[in-house]
Amino acid sequence: EFSQVILHTTVGSEADAQTLAQRAIQNRLAACVHIDPIRSVYRWQGQVQHDTEWRLAFKTTPHRLPDLLAQLKAAHPYELPAFYTVPATPATPEWGAWVVGECG
Repeated sequence: EFSQVILHTTVGSEADAQTLAQRAIQNRLAACVHIDPIRSVYRWQGQVQHDTEWRLAFKTTPHRLPDLLAQLKAAHPYELPAFYTVPATPATPEWGAWVVGECG
């Protein structure tokens, strides 16, 4: 059985999203990264903010997750970036094997 994880974060520009995604794929820390434009409403330093952000979903493995997090933390443009994971149970063994294979 294969085990996958999806790591989520957000950034403020499409260029930052593309840079983080490209590095993760080049370094085989993720098999795929989805990038979606979103609207966010949140409180930061006492003020309610309304921003356009780019959400990234990195498809990776538990084994590669620590290295992926380290790389993202070092390059992330936010002062306090959000990182959270959700388990991904493959619906097909073929997809699970592909993620594992791409993550080295």
